[in-house]
Amino acid sequence: MRRFANPLMIHLAGHGWFADLEHVGRRTGLVRHTPLLAFRDGDVVTVALTYGPGVQWLKNIRAAGGARMRLGRALLELGPPRDLPVDEGVGRMPQPVRFLFRRSGFCRDFIELAVVRERRTR
Repeated sequence: MRRFANPLMIHLAGHGWFADLEHVGRRTGLVRHTPLLAFRDGDVVTVALTYGPGVQWLKNIRAAGGARMRLGRALLELGPPRDLPVDEGVGRMPQPVRFLFRRSGFCRDFIELAVVRERRTR
């Protein structure tokens, strides 16, 4: 994914639910960009961990205590992730995604990230 799909998907960031998560590698100190689907409601962003809770980007933001994200026309500074129960995570998804997750059991792990600061882009 990192080698082929991510470079293509990063260009979708800022459109719809596609986001660009910017985080710092906990061992290398390098800035990384990970495309993902994120759903904002007020001062909280919810992310479905479709590859599970062991992903490197999540370990990086846990270690750093936060990250930045480009979502829509906003650049968000985010606080540390908080794990969500499955029902709460699924309940925060928009209807088409919620239906898919409930029917398929595709995703069982969710986090929320508090929006600490926001800057408008474009």
